[in-house]
Amino acid sequence: QVQLVESGGGLVQAGESLRLSCAASGSIFSINFMGWSRQAPGKQREVVALITSGGSTNYADSVKGRFTISRDNAKNTVYLQMNSLKPEDTAIYYCNALIRRSSVSGTGDYWGQGTQVTVSS
Repeated sequence: QVQLVESGGGLVQAGESLRLSCAASGSIFSINFMGWSRQAPGKQREVVALITSGGSTNYADSVKGRFTISRDNAKNTVYLQMNSLKPEDTAIYYCNALIRRSSVSGTGDYWGQGTQVTVSS
């Protein structure tokens, strides 16, 4: 079994910062890319940021220059540093990871339960 657990969400004012963490645990052989997505009320889930095992990153245009994704491969953990937060960043934030559970298994896409981020104006 594999589990992803997010933490770090909360209520902040516009312009402030938050740092989200997501730790993967369980039967893990390797992790390919890890990422963060978000879903605001009444909207579709959107990918916010991705990071490969080698550290290459990709961001949604709406967060470029404000959000930074990073990972600690030794801890199987991915982070999302969110600066200059805006009310439109309010959403449930989910992490996901492509994980291989053994040397002979394929990869599976695992998701966390989500953490609420609310930005007040």
